[in-house]
Amino acid sequence: MRTLAYLYSDPTYEVSVDSTMWGQKIDKVYEDADAKRSQLQSLLKDAAQSLPDRLIVRRLEELGDSLTAVTDCLTQLESLGICVIALEQNYQSIPDSESTGIESKPEFLELLNTIQQQQRSRKIRKGHGLNRLKGLPPPGRAPYGYRRGRDRYIIDRTVTPVVRDFFEQFLLYGSLRGAVRYIEKKHGKKISVATGQRWLRNPVYRGDLEYKKKEVLPGTHMPIVTRDEAAQVDRLLRRNRNLAPRAASAPRSLSGLVTCQLCQSSMNISRVTARRKDREYLYLRPMTCSQQPQCPALKYETVFEKTIEQICETLPQAIAGINQPPIEQIKAGVAATIEGKQQILEKLPDLVSQNVLDDKTANLRAYTLKTEIAELQSKLAQLPPVNLMETAKTVSIPQFWHDLSESERRFYLREFIRGIELVREGMNWSVQLQFIF
Repeated sequence: MRTLAYLYSDPTYEVSVDSTMWGQKIDKVYEDADAKRSQLQSLLKDAAQSLPDRLIVRRLEELGDSLTAVTDCLTQLESLGICVIALEQNYQSIPDSESTGIESKPEFLELLNTIQQQQRSRKIRKGHGLNRLKGLPPPGRAPYGYRRGRDRYIIDRTVTPVVRDFFEQFLLYGSLRGAVRYIEKKHGKKISVATGQRWLRNPVYRGDLEYKKKEVLPGTHMPIVTRDEAAQVDRLLRRNRNLAPRAASAPRSLSGLVTCQLCQSSMNISRVTARRKDREYLYLRPMTCSQQPQCPALKYETVFEKTIEQICETLPQAIAGINQPPIEQIKAGVAATIEGKQQILEKLPDLVSQNVLDDKTANLRAYTLKTEIAELQSKLAQLPPVNLMETAKTVSIPQFWHDLSESERRFYLREFIRGIELVREGMNWSVQLQFIF
């Protein structure tokens, strides 16, 4: 039994299909990627000369761009006595050499509505795909801080200060909830924490567009956040991922970091005030202690001082013991790769003018290059901006920590420390640090 297969996919909105996906032996696969469907015409010509037994397709609508084209193609195939099978639609025709059309076949009539819907869907997706290749914004409302222009997002200067202040507040304190409260207090703009999270991750605020396939097209419009700020936002989000949501924005620097090694309980911060006095006392207490008697609370300031002593003593040794990647070499390699792709991108118009590439192929290639460049730029921006050893020398000075505000202490502690364990030995205790690296 001789079996042929036909595939059609439009690269403007579809991913190329593996031509070996049929799960059975195929004598020959015909595959088209443009509206001309030259391979379909070759299939019909070859079938007339050397009659196959079966033709397998994924869906019937791949046989043409309209219902009329699909009907004509099916009529021609089945009039030759070829059995047409559509795998994803559970369709298998019964050839009739005396029939001049298939409009009366019940199995085809049942699929008419589905084919028409799929044809409309393909036209819509193709339109969106062509807009994507041109770098046009996706359909829908523009994100807060922008409005839609003719071919790109335009900054809405009446509300941009709200977005800008939100990002600056997050970069300053690393607190998502704090940034949400700040813009509500200053601008009267009330958003949820989930909305704030989407703002921080949205490529639009960085001057890029993100499409359905999570592909990022860089430099399509004016950004509100610079590349360096965006990289710092990503680093803060990754750092806060290991902390409880409220601990990430808590006012005290040790919040969410301290656990008791004996009872394995996290330590929360309790505030105690004396009656008729303004002074307050802070203690670290186990949240769910299983010991009898329970592990006693410890003064917050005492634990903080011992933590700073341990940082100053052990951080330089810990950094010296790790194998640091050659950051400068990595940056140079990524930058060289970006430069190479930029050069290819600049040559595409010349290749079109020389008729080496057509417009559609050049646009597809340009889109792919731009998304690859965006990914490399993101990787480059997220590399450590400074040498760890130099930073360790600075933060290993006790006075450095005492000169910082509590929010600044929180920022630096979480840059280096994953957790702090309280090791108890009877009435005595010590601090053991767990560094990120």
